[in-house]
Amino acid sequence: MTEMLLGLMQNEFPLTLNHIRRRMQSANHGSEVVTLMPDGSAQRISHAALTERVDRLARALGELGVEQGDRVASFAWNNQRHLELYFAVPCTGAVLHTLNIRLFAEQLTYIVNHAEDRVIFVDDSLVGVLEKLAPSFEGVAHYVVMGDGDTGSLPNALRYEDLLEQAGGGPFDYPELDERQAAALCYTSGTTGNPKGVLYSHRSISLHSSATLMSDGNGLSRNDRVLAVVPMFHANAWGLPYGAALAGSDLILPDRFLGAEPLAKLIASERPSLMGCVPTIFQDLLRYADEHPDVDLSSLTNAACGGSAVPKQLMKDFEERHGVRIYQAWGMTETSPVATYSRPREDGEHDAQHWEDRAKQGRPLPWVELRLVGDEGEEVPWDGESTGEIQVRGPWIASSYFRDPDPEKFDDGWLRTGDIASVDEKAYVQITDRSKDVIKSGGEWISSVELENELMSHPSVIEAAVIAKPDERWAERPLCCVVLSGEGAASAEELVEHLSSRVAKWWLPDEFAFIGEIPKTSVGKFDKKVLRGQLAEGRLEGRVKV
Repeated sequence: MTEMLLGLMQNEFPLTLNHIRRRMQSANHGSEVVTLMPDGSAQRISHAALTERVDRLARALGELGVEQGDRVASFAWNNQRHLELYFAVPCTGAVLHTLNIRLFAEQLTYIVNHAEDRVIFVDDSLVGVLEKLAPSFEGVAHYVVMGDGDTGSLPNALRYEDLLEQAGGGPFDYPELDERQAAALCYTSGTTGNPKGVLYSHRSISLHSSATLMSDGNGLSRNDRVLAVVPMFHANAWGLPYGAALAGSDLILPDRFLGAEPLAKLIASERPSLMGCVPTIFQDLLRYADEHPDVDLSSLTNAACGGSAVPKQLMKDFEERHGVRIYQAWGMTETSPVATYSRPREDGEHDAQHWEDRAKQGRPLPWVELRLVGDEGEEVPWDGESTGEIQVRGPWIASSYFRDPDPEKFDDGWLRTGDIASVDEKAYVQITDRSKDVIKSGGEWISSVELENELMSHPSVIEAAVIAKPDERWAERPLCCVVLSGEGAASAEELVEHLSSRVAKWWLPDEFAFIGEIPKTSVGKFDKKVLRGQLAEGRLEGRVKV
């Protein structure tokens, strides 16, 4: 047998967040982090100065008794102190558990206890939420309040800035870490059953951060200014904070101010080139920009959108009316989260095919392998028409849940995503539905996602969510839940006429529900589970037969 010839590379060089932290001190020391303050001003700090505070925080964690492997939780908005936790906690060998501030009380109690959090860092504006739950947390030894606000009834409450002051300055001697060590813990939003913990490693975050620098992905460079609107408590804010730190991009953090007006003013003043958030926030921003033509959003040449399918019309309206290019990505908490990115070539006029490609979820990023699996377990061809469940694998894809194996979710090294899609010959993924959301009418599938996108291309439709309703003849039919821009803006008949040239005839709905708002999950996705419950209980208002 021929002996394996090994490469003469530094194979033991660890891919850990300490490398990114050191780059912030050295190669990227002049880049800045900007946080929007309550009075509308901007707090600024250089990467070099921020890492000095990270050193203090790392020392303070040790004085609190935090050891390698311990879980340290954050309950915070997107701001500078939260970013300091992003580095100090994992770089000392502990695990940062970002708590979703919008989860139900019982879900927060479950995940704090399931994760066995030892310390919770909380923004002062969120103390009121957390102090009600503190008695239900079993193992939390300390609460650290970030900001000068009231500590409320939190037991053993400490002040963040006091901890940093007492810790003293100077370099911190960080431990040598294995790249396979856990670095961050994020729980799914738990729309069914208890939330599931996804435990990211230093290696997975480092590789995913590198992917944000790829030109077929976010394409970050030190010339960029990144506005991270997607919450830092959700899947590491899509990797944008770590990617920006690695690249040397400026990072702009909006704290709790996520409304269209403060975001528009922040974009106009700070001139970010990339903004990452869900479609609902982009939709609100578009309405504001249309109503306030003096607001300049044109710096956003590389806006990233995900969390749910991005309506093609939304992307076209932004680009044609405000010079903003939105590209959509796809992924989930279990994929760190970005697995595919849709960035067609920019060569000349945007023809119909260009927009069709933009409306898809994009191609798999390098190091992500993707396949489609049919109902009988067969692999589905990439022909643009055949559909199957997306399954993915790669170095930043979860292999199991934290303390909850769930073997049905992880199939022989592949993650079963639950998303139903086709993939065309150019490798563009087109998600047609979630497996739990597909509508089977008369033995044929109807894509709720495609119906929603076409409905939202109507100028009077603000939001649309399509669910299945029982039907004696067809088993299921689509029920379109729609939010209109104004009373009487469009009738059910007008919307059917709008759809008639865009979808198959047998997809056309025979009933609408005109409602005031589509329910949202804790991370801003449409919550169809709530709509289905209202339908089953006869509480869904505004129903109109066609």
